[in-house]
Amino acid sequence: MSDIKRVVLAYSGGLDTSVILKWLQVTYQCEVVTFTADLGQGEELEPARAKAQMMGVPEEHIYIDDLREEFVRDFVFPMFRANARYEGDYLLGTSIARPLISKRLIEIARETGADAIAHGATGKGNDQVRFELSAYALDPGIKVIAPWREWDLTSRTALIEWAEKHQIPVPKDKRGESPFSTDANLLHTSSEGKVLEDPWEETPEYVYSRTVAPENAPDTPEYIEIGFEKGDGVSLNGEAMSPATLLTALNELGRKHGIGRLDLVENRFVGMKSRGMYETPGGTIYAAAHRGIEQITLDRGAAHLKDELMPKYAELIYNGFWFAPEREMLQAAIDHSQARVNGTVRLKLYKGLASVVGRKSPDSLYSERHVTFEDDAGAYDQHDAQGFIKLNALRLKLLAQRDGK
Repeated sequence: MSDIKRVVLAYSGGLDTSVILKWLQVTYQCEVVTFTADLGQGEELEPARAKAQMMGVPEEHIYIDDLREEFVRDFVFPMFRANARYEGDYLLGTSIARPLISKRLIEIARETGADAIAHGATGKGNDQVRFELSAYALDPGIKVIAPWREWDLTSRTALIEWAEKHQIPVPKDKRGESPFSTDANLLHTSSEGKVLEDPWEETPEYVYSRTVAPENAPDTPEYIEIGFEKGDGVSLNGEAMSPATLLTALNELGRKHGIGRLDLVENRFVGMKSRGMYETPGGTIYAAAHRGIEQITLDRGAAHLKDELMPKYAELIYNGFWFAPEREMLQAAIDHSQARVNGTVRLKLYKGLASVVGRKSPDSLYSERHVTFEDDAGAYDQHDAQGFIKLNALRLKLLAQRDGK
């Protein structure tokens, strides 16, 4: 690492990444380029620019990029086409953001002639893996600096002391021990650590930031309609919307109705179990709607195969393999299945639930004539079922005869 002259740092402007910025300058005697991504986390990002300037980063080396549309269009929506849920529950809100951040880090490194990239993920978590696997997939020669795996600042107190020693301002609210840590983007907010570390204790209400408590949500249900084209959401209540605009609107509806809370103990890729609280208001509504439109537009074989592939696909994203060939192969199959996933889904939002109550499509495979309990006018010959059952029962009969049943 001795030949590093310039580093691109994933920079939030907070205490941790500000310490990392100065630590890189001191330890590697290198220039630092800062990259701050607007992924819809709901925070003012311009203070990050001022903080970087104060720490000696020239204006031309400060990148603050609005990636909200790219995030939803090229990462979130493709993931939702697969109905992806890690370990059956987690909608992968943090996992899916990391490959985009890594992609932009590599692009900026190329634009600025940087030798390395740096991130603030710890050595205990999944994010270090996600950042670095993505980076190496995009640029196999890139160097990656992970300060939390190198320095000896092993506590909050040590971090603050180091910051004060190097004249880095420490906000008053950062001096005490944080009750939990959070990560946010347009898809979700995750909270982990401290008050959440005992999996027996219920998550305190003050941890939730993006949803009202379901019991405090409106007493009257709200009905909405989401339109789909080729498996992607394109409208809300008949109004055409871009991907990020649609997810933003669904987030507000989910917040209002207390939708999208998840208390989960998950298996991290690095080997340990962790307990987290996730809020994914708009994504939870969207996921329900997508499955709803697939119910009438996907053939049974395609739908069931997708459900078999989904756990592997979700695990690849969780573990950081977004840019791996196996994820891309699965994506190609999933995207092929979505060619006729068009139509509208009606949902009922009420007290923490998003329930599909209606769906229609010009490409529907649902035939009322075939399923009706009334006269189907010859659409289905019930006598055909007898031969169907006999053929399927043949192997069961032979087994029973052999086994003396």
